[in-house]
Amino acid sequence: MSNLPLISFRNVSFGYEKNLPTIIRDINLDIFEGDFVALIGQNGAGKTTMAKHINGILKPTKGEVTVRGKLTSDYKRDELAKVVGYCYQNPDHQIFSQTVEKEIAYGPKAIGLSPAEVQERVKDALHLVDLEEKRQLHPSLLGRGERQRLAVASILAMGASILVIDEPTTGLDYAGITRIMNLLRTWNEKMKVTIIIITHDIPMVADYVPRTIIMAQGQILKNAPTPEVLTDFALLKMAAVKPLQVTRVSERLGILNADNRIITVRNLFQVLSNLKNEESAEVK
Repeated sequence: MSNLPLISFRNVSFGYEKNLPTIIRDINLDIFEGDFVALIGQNGAGKTTMAKHINGILKPTKGEVTVRGKLTSDYKRDELAKVVGYCYQNPDHQIFSQTVEKEIAYGPKAIGLSPAEVQERVKDALHLVDLEEKRQLHPSLLGRGERQRLAVASILAMGASILVIDEPTTGLDYAGITRIMNLLRTWNEKMKVTIIIITHDIPMVADYVPRTIIMAQGQILKNAPTPEVLTDFALLKMAAVKPLQVTRVSERLGILNADNRIITVRNLFQVLSNLKNEESAEVK
């Protein structure tokens, strides 16, 4: 794995009009191959605007964005699409084919792969998202979580090594969230797909995402391991993000500190178990 950043932002600002305020400003950020990152912050913080610079939908008003060492402005749109896949918040905004199989095949065909290569990628993608038995169904007959997995599969079938997903858990129940997030974690760990999630689902971030970038008013407030971000109450207040309930409870119990950054119930049980064991050892 290269030590060079896969994605770099250098002094990036963006605004739609010269006489309007910038939406993001002075962004400096490196994302490396194999990273699994969450972008969090309130609506209007600049998360989606920043993400859309990665796949070239937007170009910086000031500064530079590079992917694999090349300026996004120097990529052709279809060339960058082979590297960076973007899933919208509502999967129905990008699904349009008559069957699941045809939806996955569309992208590989569009980038000029041979029929044999297209079929191989469709087969692999169907297996990865567990939709093999529904390959001939119309996408509208799938559940919300299945359509989300289909949207992701159609991007991975193009060979994208970077996946940007806007609100992957919106509208899903607990089982659906668990399924899509376990799928993404597996791709990240085993296939080294670099994953960037834009989300308001803070409990999901605590459970699944190792690194978090928190934004407010178009700027990055902090880019750090998720436990460090989600236990910084002052930082969360600046970004208008509510601390997790388990973290607030841990603070009131007096067990939240730099050594015990509690952001999940599992964390809490482990810390309490350790304290109990320590007390038992002292009694003996």
